[in-house]
Formats: sequence, C-alpha cells, structure tokens
Amino acid sequence: MNKIFDSFEEILGGVFSGATIMIDGFAGPGGTPQNLIKALRENGSKNLTVISNTAGLASVIGFGTIPGVRPIDIGVLVDNKQIKKVIASYPVSPSPSRPTSFENAYKNGEVDLELVPQGTLAERIRAGGAGIPAFYTPTGVGTMVGQGKEVRVFDGRQYVLETALTADFALIKGHIADTYGNLTYRGTSRNFNGVMVSAAATSIVEVDDIVGPGEIDSYRIDTPGIFVDRIIKV
Repeated sequence: MNKIFDSFEEILGGVFSGATIMIDGFAGPGGTPQNLIKALRENGSKNLTVISNTAGLASVIGFGTIPGVRPIDIGVLVDNKQIKKVIASYPVSPSPSRPTSFENAYKNGEVDLELVPQGTLAERIRAGGAGIPAFYTPTGVGTMVGQGKEVRVFDGRQYVLETALTADFALIKGHIADTYGNLTYRGTSRNFNGVMVSAAATSIVEVDDIVGPGEIDSYRIDTPGIFVDRIIKV
C-alpha cells in the first residue's frame, strides 16, 4: 500500500463536513501540522469537531516560532467558520488583551467548547486508540468538569468516569517517516501527536523528510507505521 502523497489536496481527500478531527497544538507550532491545517482551510469542510490541546494559542503567543513568521494553528479554521465545537484543555490566551480567534468566536456563540483537563485529555485519546471505552480518574471531582458524570468511590476516594475520544481523522506533524509509515518526532511534538495517530480512523501526517525502509533505526521509531495511513513531505 502506497502511503506517500504528492499534494495536500489529494492527501485530504475524503475529509468531510461534520467530521471529528484531532490536531496537535502543544506549546507552539513545532508539533502542529501547519501545512495540513492550511490545506484543510482550502478544503472547506464545515461543522467540524476539533480535538486539540489548545484552541489556537500559537498564533497569539508565537512560542517557538521563527522570527518574522506568523504560525498557523486552528484559529484559521475558526476564522473561516469551519469549526462547530472544540474539545481542548487550554482554549484561552494567557494575555486578556490578545484573545485567540476561538475566544472571540466562543464569546459570540459561534462555536462550542468542551473543556478537559490536560492529563485527562491525553488519557481519553490514549484510551480511544487502545480500544478502552472509559476509565475513572479523580481529576475533576467536585468541579464543573465532573458535573453530570458518573462518580464512584474506590478505597475511600471519589473518581469520575471519563469516556474515550476517537476521531475520523488525525492531522499529525512528524519529523521523519519511512515509506512504511514509521514515524519519528522532534522534541515536545511527541506529546499529543503520538496518541492521536492511533485514535483516528485515518491518520494524515506531514513530515520534514521521507526515507526508505530500514533507514530509521528501530529504537528511534516513535509511532509504528501500522497507525499511519497517509504521508506528505513538506
């Protein structure tokens, strides 16, 4: 099976309106698939549910950005009226004077939000990829995060039931891929990319380089190719 694509239009083929899409967005643009996000904007799919750690923070704070270059994040999809709901841990800017596109849209009632603690978000995605439907966690007990959810007591401590997260598509930023789809990541981009790629029905990956089979040492492989469906070099 050929996993290598030559154009962003082709690699996003089949992405449909109403889809649920996982997109990494941890601590700036380094692990964010900026080119795939731009291509998704051009794709024009609407009513998307986006699962991401942040809701467009990179374009506001520019953390890890090349000087003079404005990073791309899911804010461009919000601006283009493509997102109906965001599931995220950090949806707001650290600076009240510099709100994100999502914040403005949310305040105007244009997009919905499901707020999830960061560790819980990672575990919900990991559970989705592992086929685990739900799990209990003490995080969120007694807060708005736990409202309306089942609570059980184990060893005298309360735990709230959280359900797994899966997606139709995951847009992933890798560092190096081989033609089989084995991936390496760079630095902190290992965080959500690694769990999202296994929790989506179709994983779409942009990478800095593509090499031949066996050119990535086995101990350096972060994601096995079995989880990767489509690859494009940027």
